[in-house]
Amino acid sequence: MPMERTQEVLAAELAELGAKGSRKGPETVFSGVIAATGDRGPRFLLEGAGERPFLRMNSNSYLGLSLRPEVIAAEEEASRKFGVGPGAVRFISGTYTPHVELERRLAAFHGREAGMIFSSAYAAMVAVMSPLISRETAVISDALNHNCIINAMRLARPKEKHIYRHLDLGELAEKLESAGSACRRAIVVTDGIFSMRGDHAPLAELHAVVRRYDERFAENAIVMVDDSHGVGAFGATGRGTEEYTTAPPSDVLIATLGKALGVNGGYVVGSETLIDFLRETAALYIYSNPITVGEAAAALASLEILSGPEGRELLDHLRAMTARFEQGLIDLGYETLLGEHPVVPLMVRDTARTSALVRHLREHGVLATGLNFPVVPRGDEEIRFQISAAHTVADIDETLGVLASFSDRP
Repeated sequence: MPMERTQEVLAAELAELGAKGSRKGPETVFSGVIAATGDRGPRFLLEGAGERPFLRMNSNSYLGLSLRPEVIAAEEEASRKFGVGPGAVRFISGTYTPHVELERRLAAFHGREAGMIFSSAYAAMVAVMSPLISRETAVISDALNHNCIINAMRLARPKEKHIYRHLDLGELAEKLESAGSACRRAIVVTDGIFSMRGDHAPLAELHAVVRRYDERFAENAIVMVDDSHGVGAFGATGRGTEEYTTAPPSDVLIATLGKALGVNGGYVVGSETLIDFLRETAALYIYSNPITVGEAAAALASLEILSGPEGRELLDHLRAMTARFEQGLIDLGYETLLGEHPVVPLMVRDTARTSALVRHLREHGVLATGLNFPVVPRGDEEIRFQISAAHTVADIDETLGVLASFSDRP
C-alpha cells in the first residue's frame, strides 16, 4: 500500500490532536426532523439515538427558514423546472434566471449596485480577496477574524500583512499609518459579527478611521466586511452589522445564504465595476459550479420573507428569545457576553468542564457546541449557544433547566 508510511504520520497527528483535546471527532448525523408542535419548536432525530428527540441549540439557521414550507416549495419547483444541478460553471452554461434574479435582489437588499453569488461564503472571501490584492497592497485584519479571512490572506500574499488587537481601532490607525508609507492600496478586513463570541465590529467608527487614512494610499484604503453571521440576524430589518451600527456601506460586503437565510451559498455585493472585475478574475467563481437553481430559488423565497412584515416579526421574536436566554444564564450564575446577536457564549474557561457540560446537555436532549483551545484562546473555552426564531419560550426554558441541573455549575 503506497501511503502506509504517510498514514502512520497522519495517525500520529490525529492522536496528538486527541491528546490535546482539540480533535473534533465523529460528526452528529441527523436522521429526521419532527415539526414544531404546540409550545415546542422543531426537534431532531439523530442516527444511533432511536426515536429520542433533540433540541438543537447550535444551528446557524437564525430565522428557522430552512424548514419553512414556502422555501422548500420554491426549491422543489425550481428543481422540477430546471433540474437539480447547473451542469457547468457559469460562463460556460451554468447561469439560470434564478441566479441572476438572486444577485439583483441581494444587491438591492443591501443598497448596492451589483451582487455575485458563490458556492459558499468561505469561497466568496477567498475568491474576492485574492484578485483585489496587488503586489503593492497591505491587508489589515482584526485578530479574531474568521478562518476564511486568515486563509485568504495567506493565499493572496499581500505586500504587507498587519493584525490589530480585537476591536482596537487605535491600533488599526497605527497599522494604516505604517502601511501608508510603502503600499499603494490597503484593505481593512473584519468580521461584522465575530462568530465565537457574538460581539460585533464598530463599523461606523472603523469606517471613520479608514477614511482618515485613505489619502495616504494612491489606490485607496478599502473596507471589506464578512457579515455572514450578521445578515438576517442583526439590525432592525436584518441587514446586519452595517444597519445595527448605522455605518456607511462597506466597499466590499461578503455574506452567506447558509445561515439566517437557511439555504446554501455565499455572495458579495458592491459597485458594478467591482462585481464586473470579480466575474473576470475570481477563480472560485470562474472555475466552480454555482449553487443549484433550486437553492437560488429557495434563497429568493427566504429573502422575500425577511424583507417583509413577517421578517420583522421573526427578528423581534429572535431578539426576545436571545434576551430571555441571556438573562437565564445570568440568573443561574453563568458567565456570558451580553449582546443582541443570537450567538450567546457561555464562558466556561476550562476544557474539561466545557466537555462535561456539553455531554450533560446532550444526555438531556439538548445539542450545543463546545469550543476549546486551540479553536479559541486558552482560558476562553466556551459553549456557543445559537438562538433561533424557531425556538419557543418553552425551548429556552428547557435548555436553562438542563443547565441548572449541571452538578458543577457556578
